[in-house]
Amino acid sequence: MTKKMNVESFNLDHTKVKAPYVRLVGVTEGENGDKVQKYDIRFKQPNKEHMEMPGLHSLEHLMAENIRNHADNVLDIGPMGCQTGFYLSLINHDNYDDVLTMLEKTLTDVLDATEVPACNEVQCGWAASHSLEGAKEIAKEMLSKRHGWHEVF
Repeated sequence: MTKKMNVESFNLDHTKVKAPYVRLVGVTEGENGDKVQKYDIRFKQPNKEHMEMPGLHSLEHLMAENIRNHADNVLDIGPMGCQTGFYLSLINHDNYDDVLTMLEKTLTDVLDATEVPACNEVQCGWAASHSLEGAKEIAKEMLSKRHGWHEVF
């Protein structure tokens, strides 16, 4: 038996999941009753494929900017170091189907984008590493599998 780890995803058997999917990782309740929901948005099959960094980086910028047009309770959306997905954190938003719709709208925005927001040395820490076309390819593939986002295993 494997020792339980402090990090939720370290306890997930990555050989059993079937990407792409959107999975509620957990809910943390604050002392005043606010609840933070954290989601694992897995674009690529762990240990089999990954997103190339320029496309992932541009997708991060596009999603971070555009998801906030579809919800007021986004705390953060950021990429996983393994380059297979993103984590999305929301506050006081516990409707899973709304999260799927929000993500679908955000990825559609990516397909419609003509530029990557904040893609310059003033607003970005590695402005040379971007690919709008790469981001669009990742978004298009994820959207094409929308029907299965709720199936993790």
